[in-house]
Amino acid sequence: MSISRRFFLKSGGIAMASMAAAPMFLRRAVAFGNPDGKSAGGKKVLIAIFQRGAVDGLNVVVPHGEEDYYKLRPSIAVPRPKSGEKDCAIDLDGHFGIHPAFASFKPIYDQGHLAFIHAVGSPDNTRSHFDAQDYMESATPGSKSTQDGWLNRYLVSNTDPKASPFRAVAFSQALPRTLKGKAPAVAMANISDFQIRTGPNGNGKGIEDAFEALYGSGNDIVSATGRETFEAIDMLKKANPQQYQPANGAQYPRGPLGNSLRQIAQLIKADVGLEVAFTDVGGWDTHANEGGATGQLANRLTDFSQSITALYQDLGDKMENVVVLSMSEFGRTAAENGARGTDHGHANYMVVLGGPVKGGKVYSHWPGMKREQLYEGRDLAVTTDFRDVFGEVSMKHLGSQNAGIIFPGYQLSSKNFLNFIG
Repeated sequence: MSISRRFFLKSGGIAMASMAAAPMFLRRAVAFGNPDGKSAGGKKVLIAIFQRGAVDGLNVVVPHGEEDYYKLRPSIAVPRPKSGEKDCAIDLDGHFGIHPAFASFKPIYDQGHLAFIHAVGSPDNTRSHFDAQDYMESATPGSKSTQDGWLNRYLVSNTDPKASPFRAVAFSQALPRTLKGKAPAVAMANISDFQIRTGPNGNGKGIEDAFEALYGSGNDIVSATGRETFEAIDMLKKANPQQYQPANGAQYPRGPLGNSLRQIAQLIKADVGLEVAFTDVGGWDTHANEGGATGQLANRLTDFSQSITALYQDLGDKMENVVVLSMSEFGRTAAENGARGTDHGHANYMVVLGGPVKGGKVYSHWPGMKREQLYEGRDLAVTTDFRDVFGEVSMKHLGSQNAGIIFPGYQLSSKNFLNFIG
């Protein structure tokens, strides 16, 4: 069959298809490439991690000073801190503690580079995973008509004509909701697989050669874009994804999150112009047999915390310009259910760490857990709008001055910031 460029434009899939790339974007990718690891100038980086499925924040950052927490969770509550006991909450400030599976976080917390945010969430009361994730990624709670994501709007608001096409990268099979929009962004599962491929059912055999033959010569814009695509692929491959060795003794867990964060660290060190990185991790919908200090949730939290700790160790001094922010669509019920799990709730927790973070603290306007203090008599109440957290990161860390573009319909005010960014 004769393959035309029109066929490729209509039917062919490119790993970079989510990027609305003009030819110069890819030339800049090569210019930003620096496999030797020499600094390109201290670019600020945000790494966003979505815990999909509504993690139980009350069993992650444990309000062990609340008697009602233990009354509401007789079989799954994490025990109060006890000296020398490993299956208990690790005390932070006398009122809050962290799940023992977060033990690797405690030294970073004590160093002042990690903080927790509690009773944070959406003002919308949906308990639908799909809707709540959409609202958080678009940062327009209650509105299903928003076409773009808040991180993409940030990129639009801080347009840089010299920006790398690898300014925004998601480690996922498809571009996440939060990075969809007018600004270029890239989705990839693995750096080593960043190549020309066919659609989801194609194996790509022979396609790369045919694509290169079609686009490898000529002076038109399409040919130039094609050549630069291959240059960008070559640049990433020169970073030696198969031979990358984490620094400072860092050991990433072998799960999907550890793999994604390992590659994000690699891109930061390669100085490809990364500014926003995104990844997600599921498995948090614990309706049954959640467990307390051990069990289903504990296993997920161990992988989560150790993956992020490995990133922190691996990046070393480069963490000076990096902020990691975790989020989840909503929390879970204050009381355990009959299946020794928890159902869909309201407010939740977040993790924030990095060099710019004023850590060693739990930031919260804590609402309490007595029945009259709970939202609708069943859930932890939201006292911090998640947009104020996103807003503080985008303005105080990334340097945005266009909050109105990033958070349409919301009057962002620094008065509502928790001031966890120094």
